[in-house]
Amino acid sequence: MREKASGAARAGIGLGSAIAVAISWSLNKSVLWAVIHGVLSWLYVLYYMFTRPGGFFG
Repeated sequence: MREKASGAARAGIGLGSAIAVAISWSLNKSVLWAVIHGVLSWLYVLYYMFTRPGGFFG
């Protein structure tokens, strides 16, 4: 069971990074910012969701 949990955690980290990089690139068109936001991954995704009109609450 422990191996499945670590695999799920890795998949979540990868998905968060991909979403963060896509958002960052679409807004900034900067590789440097995309890398930084990819490292921060889910923190940046949550920040984006809560600070944009229509983000989290529709």
